Parts: sequence; C-alpha cells; structure tokens
Amino acid sequence: MIYLLVLTLMLLVEMDPVIEATVQDRRRPGAVAPGNILIGGLFPIHDGVENIGNLSGPQNPTCIGFSPTGLTQSLAMIHTVEKVNSSPLLRHLGVTLGYYIHDTCSDVTAALRGMEDFIKRHSECSSTSRLIPQVLVSTIKIDFLTTAEDFLVQIYASTADILSDKSRFPAFSRTVPSDVHQTSAMVKLLLANQWNWVGVVSTDGDYGRSAMDSFVSQALEVGICVAFREILPDSITNKQRLHATISQTITTIHTHSKVKVVVSFAKPEHMSRLFRGLVRNQEDQHVWVASDNWSTYEEVLSHEDLYHIGWVVGFSFKFRDVTPFEEYLLSLHLNSERNNSFLKELYSSFRDSHNISEANVSAITDQLIRSTPPGVVFSIEMAVNAIAQAVAKLCSHRNSKVCTRKGDSYTFDENGDINLGYDITLWETAEGQLKTQNVVNITSRCSDSCEPGQFKKTTEGQHTCCYDCIDCAENQYTNYTDMDQCYTCDSNTEWADPGSSGCKLKTLEFFPWNDGFAVMLLSLAGIGVLVVGLVSFLFLWHRDSPVVKAAGGPLCQLILFSLVGSFMSAAFFVGKPTNAQCKVRQVLYGLSFTLCVSCILVKSLKILLAFHMKLLLQQVLRRLYKSYVVVCACVAVQGVICTCWLLLKSPHKTFTLYTKYILEECNEGSYVAFAVMLGYIALLALLCFIIAFQGRKLPEKYNEAKFITFGMLIYLIAWVIFIPIYISTDGKYLPAVEMVVILISNYGILSCHFLPKCYSIIFRKTYNTRDAFMKNIYEYSKKCTYTGIKYLKTLKDSLLMYINLCLNREHECLCFSL
Repeated sequence: MIYLLVLTLMLLVEMDPVIEATVQDRRRPGAVAPGNILIGGLFPIHDGVENIGNLSGPQNPTCIGFSPTGLTQSLAMIHTVEKVNSSPLLRHLGVTLGYYIHDTCSDVTAALRGMEDFIKRHSECSSTSRLIPQVLVSTIKIDFLTTAEDFLVQIYASTADILSDKSRFPAFSRTVPSDVHQTSAMVKLLLANQWNWVGVVSTDGDYGRSAMDSFVSQALEVGICVAFREILPDSITNKQRLHATISQTITTIHTHSKVKVVVSFAKPEHMSRLFRGLVRNQEDQHVWVASDNWSTYEEVLSHEDLYHIGWVVGFSFKFRDVTPFEEYLLSLHLNSERNNSFLKELYSSFRDSHNISEANVSAITDQLIRSTPPGVVFSIEMAVNAIAQAVAKLCSHRNSKVCTRKGDSYTFDENGDINLGYDITLWETAEGQLKTQNVVNITSRCSDSCEPGQFKKTTEGQHTCCYDCIDCAENQYTNYTDMDQCYTCDSNTEWADPGSSGCKLKTLEFFPWNDGFAVMLLSLAGIGVLVVGLVSFLFLWHRDSPVVKAAGGPLCQLILFSLVGSFMSAAFFVGKPTNAQCKVRQVLYGLSFTLCVSCILVKSLKILLAFHMKLLLQQVLRRLYKSYVVVCACVAVQGVICTCWLLLKSPHKTFTLYTKYILEECNEGSYVAFAVMLGYIALLALLCFIIAFQGRKLPEKYNEAKFITFGMLIYLIAWVIFIPIYISTDGKYLPAVEMVVILISNYGILSCHFLPKCYSIIFRKTYNTRDAFMKNIYEYSKKCTYTGIKYLKTLKDSLLMYINLCLNREHECLCFSL
C-alpha cells in the first residue's frame, strides 16, 4: 500500500449568502460528554452540503459525503479527553473535561451554526463560572475566527500565517506550524534539487490562497519561478465547474512541458480527480510536492497510477506514536453510539451496504484506522492537553495546590504557535519499493543552467528563469553557474578569452635571450664580429700590398672597427630592457655606422677627385681633400644629433598593455630624433652611392667604385624596407626587425668591400703586386681610342695623368684606389 505520513487539513466551501441562509440547521452537537470544563470541537464529518439551485426560500439541505477521516479527528479529541480525565493531572483536582462536537460539513454556514451553539453555551455557563475552550481542526474562514475570538479561547489546528497576528487574534493558539515554515521547507527542497521552474495548484479558500501566496513570495526571493498557478474550486458539489477547472489544469500542465515539478496545496478529493484525469491523458511524469493538506491520504492515488503520475514528495507535521489511539479505535463498540451520532451514522451506513450484524465492527474499525492521519491525531492531542494543562494550572493556583504533570511538554510562542518541524516522505508502491531511482535526476527548468563563462540574458517580459546563455566577452568572466552578468578583469594585470570562467594573469614579455630567433640573430652578430676580426688581421698582415692600399689602407681598419661596434649594438636589442640599454643600443649603432659610412664617403670622394672632367676643380678638391677631417666632421654631426636626443627626450623603458600580456620594451623617446639619426646615415649612404656610381667603368680588377655602389645600394634597400615594417610591427619581435636590418647593412658592407679583396689576397696573389697593378692600368688605357667616344679619350687622359702622380708617390693611396 502507499505509505502516507503527512497531515492534511480540510478546507470549507464559501457559499453564496442565499445558500448559507438555507443550510440545514445542525445546532445540536453530534457528540457530547459532560464535564466541569467543556471543550468545543468543529470537525468536517461530511465533505459538503447538497447543492440546491434557484432557491426561493429557506431550505433544509442535508450534509453529504461521509468522511471517515473527519470522524477519526473527532474521535482523537474524544480519546484524548477521556485519557486526560483518567490521568492524575485533573483527577487529583476533582476536575473533568467534557466536550461538544459539531459537524462543519466542510461548509462555512454549518460551522457558524456550531459556533453559535458554543457562544450560547458559553453565555449559559458564565453564571456557573465554567469556561468553554474550543478546539477547531478545520481551516475555517478567517472572519469566522474573528467573530469567535471575543468569546472563546481557541486552540486551532490551522496553518494560515495571518493567525499569528496577535493584534487581530489575541485568543488564538495552534498546535501545528504556520504555513510559512512549510512553504519555506518546500522552497529549500526545490533549491536543493535545482528545480526553479515549477507550477502551483491549490484550492480556493483561506488556506489554499494563503499557502500559495506564501510559497510564491518565498520562491521568487530565491530565484524560483512559478510557471502557472491553478486554483480549483473549494466545493466539490458543483461537479460541472469542478470538472471544467480540473480539465483546464490538465491542459495547463500539458502546455508547460518543461515544468516537471508541481507544488500542490489542494484538497485530497481534488487531487484524486486531478490524478485520474492526468492518467487518462497519459501525461508525462512529474514530481508532486504535496502539502500537509493531502500528503497522508492514500485514497488520492492508487498503486498502479503512481507509476504513471511520477513521484509524490509529501510534507507532514512531526508526530508521536499513535498506537494508543488505534487501540482505542479497536476497542470501540456499538454502545458508543449513545452520545455520538457520527458513529451511529457510520454504523448505519455499514449495516445498509454490507448487511452485517451489529457485533461485527471489525470492518468499521479497519476503515477508521486506515483513515487515521498520525499528524492530525498528534495535533489534536496537543490541543486538548494544552487546555488540560491550563485548567490544571488555574485550578491549582485557586486551590493552592501543585498539579502533577506527566508526559511531554510543549510551549506556545508569543504568537500562539508551535513549530515542531516537518517530516518529508516519498510515497512508495504497494510492494514497498520507493521510486527514488530517478527523482533526483528530474530537471525542472525553463532554461538550461548557464555554465561558468556565460551569463543569463533575459528577454523583456519573460520570467527571470527563462533566459539565453551568452558567452562573456573578451576580458570578462563568470565563475559560477547562472550568473546575471559578467565580471570584468583588471585590464592592467589580467585577461580572459571569450567565455572564460576566470581571469588569467598577464605575462611579462620581451625579446628574450633564449628565443630561437634571438639566438639566430645573436649568432649572426657574433659570426660577423669574428669575420671582422679575421679580415682586420689579414689586412694588417698584408698592409703593404697593392690590394690593401687600394682598399683604403688605414681607413679599412677604421671601417672594420665601426662594423664591430655596429654588430655589438645588435646585442642591446635582446633581453629584458633597461633604461641604460635603451639609450645605448641606438646611439652605439648610430655612431658606429656613421663612422663606417663616413670612411666609405672618403673613398668615394677619391673617385670624384680622380675622374672629374674639369682640371681646375680637380686641383681645388685635391687641396681640400683631408680624409680624416671629413670622417671626424661627419661623425661629429651624428654625435650632436645623438646628444640632443639623449638630453631632450631620450629612449627609456616602458610597459605596453596588450590583451594577454604586458610588453616590456624600449620607447625611443623622440621618434623625430630617431628618424633624424637614421636619415643622416641614409643621406651619407646616398651621397656615397651617387659618387661611386660615376666610377663604375674603372678597371675591373681594382674597381673600388663598383663595390661601394653595391654596398650602399644594399643598405638603402634594407632601410627603405625597414621603415614600413617597423611602423606596422608591434610586440616583442619589434627589436628583431631593427636587428635584421643592422645585420643586413653590416654584412652588405663586409661582403662588398672586404671579402673580394680577401679573396684576391689569399687566392690571387699574382694580382697583388705593383707590376701587375701598373700593367692592368696600361692595358686598360690602350683600349681607349678616338672612335668617336669622347668620354673614353678623356678617361684615358685622366688615367695617364694620375699614373704619373702614382709613380712619383705623391698620392700613393689615391693611386692604388684606382
């Protein structure tokens, strides 16, 4: 059988005024027992009243639908009263409790008539100083309690939160927790299972609406959305209206396909009809969160239908062992009918339908036991015991005696409430097997959970639980699920890819020594320095040879020295930059290469001096030609440029922020000064190129102009290409761009100016003599004829003139440069 542990309270039907006036007069109590203190009880012994339409006058409709559960509740009160009367608590005081119990018929009018009887009896008892406390077990209308509060002490098993307001209900106390605690527990259950898209079903009336409002407000506070709210009519007598509302509820559940969890505050009879409709329509399985109103009623759902419905998770009040009460039910006999018309009606219905003897009451007691909700029995026992304790205390003070108290002690708070907590139960099948294998995997969400790295974007007008998951933008992140917005990383030190769940620290980057490209460039620079050293040694060893003298003699060593400085400047472009390093690398290269180009310019001027067509100008240039003075002047100009650069706006270390890293690099300070420095070198190189280009047709074996032309052409092409690449490149490899151009320029000079001469010195020694040199000049001059080529005749005359100068050793260096 389905095992139920949860207490449920019956709701009353709110009738129209005309109908309320015609309800059957049921002023006489259905169960009575005399006593010094009378306790009034209102219980729903019947499920409703007969519905009569088009009333023209007072009618006497009867109550219909006998409720064994309501009878069981009244019997629980009777049993507790009898137990208290036999206990030492009141027996030693000579005080007994009596009771008057009325049937509310689950109807407000009938309940009011019962209340009217209590008030009259209270007035009658006032003259004899007897009190009539009241035990109310149905969730009757709030106005009903307001009417009664001026006359009676109310111990009430109602869960409506509003009843905790002592300013409105000063005489009210209850033995069950407020709905706020139950709905709070439900919300916690939904949160624990991540169910944030749920539906709510309740019956109309104070209990249903109050519980639903409490649940909805608490759910919204924690981000749980209510997809739909269906309110069923409180009365079951209007079957047409009830059927239409249940059909609408089934349609709503079917429409909201993503809602897999439904919270219900409805009555048992309503839930029974709703479940039957769902089974007929073969709806998907759901998790049903049952309130104390129906979670202990096994007749709501059959064993077989539970598999089709899904799962039922019920909330019930804490309770003690109710075995003594069940034994009391077993001990009932037909004589109990004398003061209890409810039992008489029950026995009569069994005699009519089952044709059994009066002695055979086992079937009746079995049904009563099955209809015993342990929680409500416990609540009624607490209510009666509370009255007994109050009576004992009052009597003991009057008689100056101490009452003997036994059993458990329960205390009402300042609002008249008791909160013993809740039990949560999962309905089981007839075979006793819990359906727990899949309930924890049920997903009831309007939208899937957004993963870390995403945020929820809700469309205007939609529930907050219905959203799209959008990846966080670059440099933004979310580190939890279902976040409403992305956090921003600290752009100075952190970064994040789109859709990241956290920020990453930016790495500090520069052109490191261990970078493969840096190792290659530094190796080329080192090889360049080594080659320059070997060439210098070779030129010093053969310093008196015609080839070395023709190459410039001492100027060659100065050029080689400047190349060493230029190669070494490349090393300052690698590694973690410092302010000193940033200043040294450009100045060292600028001065070194200016010295190199200046020496080449001097060699180019010798060609201009040797082959200028105007003899007078040649003589003037020859007097002004001072090679080292020219070199020093050119280098001095570059020195002034670099000094001004360093003093006014020098290069320095800086940090540049990029998306994923921080680049530590050199800022050139003034890019104008940087451009002027490079432009000055380019101007000298261009001047060398123009001058040397004029001597491109000199004898091939000793033609220095040709090599100067190619060397300067390589330099100019390299730096022209460098400019756009340098401007368009950023990152840690920017220094490598300038290193490449420096190495190209250095190797261009080294290859064009020195390597051919090294080849001649080492492998063509026969050409490296004075006789071979003079022979080559004379052979070249014989080729000059008067065949109309005026330029060749003039060149011949110039060569002959300067050969004589060479022979007289007046310009030996100039001579061998030819």
